[in-house]
Amino acid sequence: MTKNLETIKAPVAIEMEEFEQKFRASMKTRVLLLDKIMSYIVKRKGKQMRPLFVFLSAGATGTINESTYRGASLIELVHTASLVHDDVVDNSNYRRGFFSVNALWKNKIAVLVGDFLLTRGLFLALEHKDYHLLEICTEAVKEMSEGELLQMEKARQLDISEEIYYEIIRQKTASLIASCCSIGASSSGATEEMVKKMKKFGECVGMAFQIKDDLFDYGDDEIGKPVGIDIKEKK
Repeated sequence: MTKNLETIKAPVAIEMEEFEQKFRASMKTRVLLLDKIMSYIVKRKGKQMRPLFVFLSAGATGTINESTYRGASLIELVHTASLVHDDVVDNSNYRRGFFSVNALWKNKIAVLVGDFLLTRGLFLALEHKDYHLLEICTEAVKEMSEGELLQMEKARQLDISEEIYYEIIRQKTASLIASCCSIGASSSGATEEMVKKMKKFGECVGMAFQIKDDLFDYGDDEIGKPVGIDIKEKK
């Protein structure tokens, strides 16, 4: 898996390294506690698949530029905020094999940290007048929230169907991957038609990813997070 990922990352490896530095800088804050938590989050980052989709999409449809870096940071900040909030909602004490933010600093601080990450991303886009990127990202945030609430509603009623399941994962997960690809294309100067095509591509990849991730919940392998949660919560 790691070897395959490195092969996929190869065309934008230099850009991803540069992004890493820019992203770390974007999370700096003068509030000591918040800066400590930001450092904890950065050190335990994942594979950064979403920024990777941004750079690959930009490179495939046009030219990678400063707007692409800001778009990737916006996506990663929003994604990280959603993970912090998800751990609070799911009452999960682990994330990628490490203690979650809420496990170490309690729910109230975790919620505020998630809010900070979200608003930091939005401010980054507004600061540079990247309104087209902000529009794509805010649509994804809306979809993610609606998908989460739809899942909760269906868990209570126990009437989920295959069709509704696909709609939930399209909103919860695929919408963000779709926004990565459309932000990458949009930042590179691609045509509106191409941006739409990249969005659809990202949506399909996101759907496939979430289906596989959901299947992991039914196994007993060590995957860096608790298994069986979806079953317990009747999802």
